[in-house]
Amino acid sequence: MKVLLFNGSPHKNGCTYTALEEIAKTLKEEGIDSEIYQIGIGSITPCRGCGACSKIGKCVINDDDVNNFVEKAKDFDGFIFGSPVHYGSADGGITAFLDRAFFVNFTGGKKVFEHKPGAAIVSARRAGTTAALDQLNKYFAITEMPMISGRYWNMVHGHTPDDVKQDLEGMQNMRILARNMAWHLKCKEAGEKAGVPMPKQEEIVFTNFIRG
Repeated sequence: MKVLLFNGSPHKNGCTYTALEEIAKTLKEEGIDSEIYQIGIGSITPCRGCGACSKIGKCVINDDDVNNFVEKAKDFDGFIFGSPVHYGSADGGITAFLDRAFFVNFTGGKKVFEHKPGAAIVSARRAGTTAALDQLNKYFAITEMPMISGRYWNMVHGHTPDDVKQDLEGMQNMRILARNMAWHLKCKEAGEKAGVPMPKQEEIVFTNFIRG
């Protein structure tokens, strides 16, 4: 079993990475492999709303790594997306990236996230954390992904990585989150071995609020 840890910060080894690293260490202790995926500092083009992915099965924008990420996601059993807090919300880069990745997954028929557990973590110097978490959690809620929680909201505080390491409660919660993720994955695996079927799927129904 493998969990992909998505570092949505432009800083490779910053505060968000420090929290994800703590999660990775705890997952390893639980027998779960993980990999940290770095979004990098390149430009991420936002979704154009063109709908082309529903016809060709991938995003038409090819100047960043979104399509490669969606393909990579097939090989993972769970996901934890981490972001710094900018102006009370998730980083603009991760927002643009996940908007397209999840839209390609949905309209492009990839179905690589459905029924796999997901969690969001955020790092902030001071405030805006719960708003950013609410924003990121919506990707899971619309994609049939079980959301994994900790003992508190999944956040760490600090201006530097050393500050984050001093946030003892926040770092403890990263470990609790990792153990909860590991437990869910093991339960899911046990269920599959016992023959518990996946949820029955229905054809998608689109209903507009305004009818002509």
